[in-house]
Amino acid sequence: MKKETIKDLLHRFMIFKDLTDFEMEPIVDLAKNRPFRKGSHIFMQDDPLTNVYFIYEGKIKIYKTDFHGKEQIVNILQPGDMFPHQGFFRKDNYPAHAEVAENAVLIYIPIAQFEDFLITHPEICVKLFRVLGDLIVDLQSRLEEKILDNTYEQIIKLLLRLCKSHGVEKKDGIYQLTTQFTNRELASMIGSSRETVSRTLTQLKKKNMVLSTGQDKIVIDFHKLHEEII
Repeated sequence: MKKETIKDLLHRFMIFKDLTDFEMEPIVDLAKNRPFRKGSHIFMQDDPLTNVYFIYEGKIKIYKTDFHGKEQIVNILQPGDMFPHQGFFRKDNYPAHAEVAENAVLIYIPIAQFEDFLITHPEICVKLFRVLGDLIVDLQSRLEEKILDNTYEQIIKLLLRLCKSHGVEKKDGIYQLTTQFTNRELASMIGSSRETVSRTLTQLKKKNMVLSTGQDKIVIDFHKLHEEII
């Protein structure tokens, strides 16, 4: 992959977008890239944490497993996302599995080399802290939902989040999710069951908040869904 292509991708991220071309040059020199096939794993939960990844093409499923092998999906990442967010500042292991959901091309930066670079570039550290701050706010919101909301409300809030992260607005307030999610995957994202998600989606369809297309694509009336939990 050409250095210019790598620079263009990295420039899209909050932590890099305000940097000049001159400031980006040493970062681009650190970056490597490689393709990954669907179904392969980039890393496994508890592997030594060595790289931070940036998605150029494809989609990546981040998930955890418990002692019984039960899968809990943390997120479905797509082009323009980075992972793991905490990688630059932890001497730890990967917190979850990363599986390729669609054939992918990833750019990655070795953490040890990047941390050496950050020592002499504190302005990059500030931008990274902002990214981590946004992630903490999102995780705090999800925890509050788990504690305070019933399952019906949790599913609605999940669908609203997916509109923003995986949706395309077709017309005013009507979003179509660009990623196909099974009911089991949706349930895994909030720690619920496939049957509960299925029942709730049926309820939402009857209220014309979730629209059927017959193409395995979820279409959502964002405004109606949002009003349901106000």
